[in-house]
Amino acid sequence: MIISSDGIMMTKQFIFSYAGPKEFKLEQNFPNPFNPTTTIQYQIPVIASETKQSAVKLIVYDILGSEVATLVNDEQEAGYYEVSWNASNFASGAYIYRLQTGSFVSVKKMMLLR
Repeated sequence: MIISSDGIMMTKQFIFSYAGPKEFKLEQNFPNPFNPTTTIQYQIPVIASETKQSAVKLIVYDILGSEVATLVNDEQEAGYYEVSWNASNFASGAYIYRLQTGSFVSVKKMMLLR
């Protein structure tokens, strides 16, 4: 609070707004290689021209391209996300995970070692 010489009280208010991520991003899973659980992080940015939520799909495929797990299939707001995958029922080998939201698509490879 500031009091001026003429007795007028003034307050300054600082308003901070969380802008969130500025870009779509899919991180490399960790640990990698893993056994049997791994974590995948991704971010969805704030896009002023679109709605507040985006349709998000995060799907795991085997090396032959067959879908083996759907980790996310939901509407999500802008922000940072983390998903764990327990692959205890899957064979050792390379797997592909794919994030899609709107026109953004990103693909990464991970390795399950027993």
